[in-house]
Parts: sequence; C-alpha cells; structure tokens
Amino acid sequence: MSNLARKHEQQVNESMNQVNVQIKKVQRHAKITLGEKVIAFFFIAMFAFMAIKIITAQASIYEVNKEIEDMKTSIHEQQKVNGDLTDQISDLSRYDRVRKIAKEQGLDLDENNVKVVEKK
Repeated sequence: MSNLARKHEQQVNESMNQVNVQIKKVQRHAKITLGEKVIAFFFIAMFAFMAIKIITAQASIYEVNKEIEDMKTSIHEQQKVNGDLTDQISDLSRYDRVRKIAKEQGLDLDENNVKVVEKK
C-alpha cells in the first residue's frame, strides 16, 4: 500500500474514533421521580388555591367598599334633606307668620295665659 492509502485509512479510523468519542460524551438527563412529581403537583395546587383565595378576598373587599360608598352617598343626601327641612321649620315657625295665621283664624293673644317654651 502506498502512503496515500495509509493516510486515508488512518483518517477514516480517526474519524470513526471521534464519532465514538462524541457518542460516549453524550449524557442522559435524570428522570423526574414520582415523589418529585407529587411535590410539584402539590406546590402548583397550593399556588392556585392561594391565588383563588386572594382574588376572592379582594372581590369581597371591593363589594364592602362599594356598599360603604353607597351608604355614605345616601347619608349625605339625607343630611341635605334634613337641612332643607330644618330651614323650612325655621321659616314656617317665625313669630309673625304664626301670629298672622292665628289672627286669620280668629285667635287672640291673652298675655295672662301665655306659657314660655324654650327651644333646645
């Protein structure tokens, strides 16, 4: 055999050795065990459960805050109505108005029979 043939044969042998070496270098990953799967499932389930609980709590807090704001609005409106009614009471209970209505209905003021009532 000539030198060229030997060189070619050596190159073929070296490339075969390199392929074998490369195949030997490949490592396989370890499989996930059943215990690890159970732990991962438990972790995911707890995470989902806590997320649902947090969302539910936030929704109930939102509802309570909405009810509080509605109640504040109704209280404010009732206070307006009460203030208007108080103004009407003061306007309608003025002394001249009461005396005028009393005279129209034929009532007289007897100063000996007057009782003083204090306003609180």
